[in-house]
Amino acid sequence: MEWLAVVNENDEEIGKMTYDKVYTILPIHRIVHIFILNEKEEMLLQLRSDKKSFCPLHWSTSAGGHVRYGETYEMAALREIKEELGIEIEIVFSHKDYYTDERGIKRFLSTFSGVYNGELSINNNEVNYVKFFNIDTIRQMIKSGDKFHPELLFLLKKHYDIS
Repeated sequence: MEWLAVVNENDEEIGKMTYDKVYTILPIHRIVHIFILNEKEEMLLQLRSDKKSFCPLHWSTSAGGHVRYGETYEMAALREIKEELGIEIEIVFSHKDYYTDERGIKRFLSTFSGVYNGELSINNNEVNYVKFFNIDTIRQMIKSGDKFHPELLFLLKKHYDIS
């Protein structure tokens, strides 16, 4: 059973809940997102697996997911990179945002970045496909109606001036 960290409006851990209970009661919880760039400064995006319950086959950040109870944001980010992409890289903290969506979900998004140019070993239960894109191509994909995870759109608009 996966226990997620539950936090208050100051992002202080106040308890834990199971994944299912978090999405029933809707307390504030934590998510990590990682943007991986290559030597050309292209951004790695993942097409989420069709097995995902929320936003299947939508473009998302290079890796990401929930922060488990007892984990730091950085620990969760490193775990998600390993689980989804099969690699270990150095990451740096980029920013933290408070995010709410139309479903009433409230969460802190902590974003990290890293550089990687090698082979990936994607987890097909989590990820359908990955590809590096330049920023102009990502802008065009958004304009042409490609499906993007809402948190990725939020982060791109707020921190990368992409709309």
